Amino acid sequence: MVDRNQVAEGKRIQRRTGKTFHVATRLLPERIRHPTYVLYGFFRVADEVVDAAETAPPDEQRAELERLRRAALGEEPTDDPVLDAFATVRSRYAIPDADVDAFIDAMASDIDVDRYETYADLEEYMDGSAAAVGRMMTAIMDVEDEAAALPHATKLGEAFQMTNFLRDVGEDVVDRNRVYLPIATLRRHGVTEEQVLDREFDEGLAAAMRELLARTERLYEEGIAGIKHLPDDCQLAVLLAAVLYADHHRLIRDLDYDTVSTTPQLSLLRKLWLLARTRWAWQWNRDPETVFYTVSHGFDGETGTRRHGPPDPTVVRTD
Repeated sequence: MVDRNQVAEGKRIQRRTGKTFHVATRLLPERIRHPTYVLYGFFRVADEVVDAAETAPPDEQRAELERLRRAALGEEPTDDPVLDAFATVRSRYAIPDADVDAFIDAMASDIDVDRYETYADLEEYMDGSAAAVGRMMTAIMDVEDEAAALPHATKLGEAFQMTNFLRDVGEDVVDRNRVYLPIATLRRHGVTEEQVLDREFDEGLAAAMRELLARTERLYEEGIAGIKHLPDDCQLAVLLAAVLYADHHRLIRDLDYDTVSTTPQLSLLRKLWLLARTRWAWQWNRDPETVFYTVSHGFDGETGTRRHGPPDPTVVRTD
């Protein structure tokens, strides 16, 4: 049984490190919200092991991830409240061991891999780092028709992560020396890996970003189409998460695709405005796809082209 302190710890971690997702999580019913906090706490604990590259050598990072894996799968006892809570939730909701393994394997790959030659290579990574997360969320929601919901959950998880990659190009270079944009895509537009590492923006890099942004928006289309398969009281929260993440695409386009020198962020005011607008639209139309394309001004779901609208006064940019 997960206790209140364990739920509170996961919530604290999410509020600190996943502010956009936290806004949407709060709309989930308590029976789903509490295990979501637990899952997120586990995800961040594992991710922070890899991001400790400056304080722990690779062998220690791998050993720690293996310890997390065993504890998460209930193969050894742990006094860590986050791991203990996750093991309980995994057992309670029959989260497949394969998804836990896929997630830990993806985190472990970050220790050695910091470039991806093709989009297919990046997809393989995201199957563990993002798609597995979507599948775990589907498990705790106790979806009636998992076969119908899971493919869409996978695509939505990938969409969220691709948005993060496209938003954080410069930040990933500076903080982690990682380039998540596929090298083959960059090369096709005349961009070198060194150019990204030097944070030199030009029209070639803008073209690569446009291509990847359009591809990500097709992932949103596929992901949003599956929200209808979720329990009724979970649909609005997942829809809002999609609206919030997708709104970063509007910011990226407003920057003319330059996220190597600037990291766009949604302000709290903007998040609250999108929350209010999404809830209002949901009252009048319970079709997730209709509401998403009504509310989201970051992109056009059919063409991947920028929707026209006034400049957003709530944009926050971090240089």
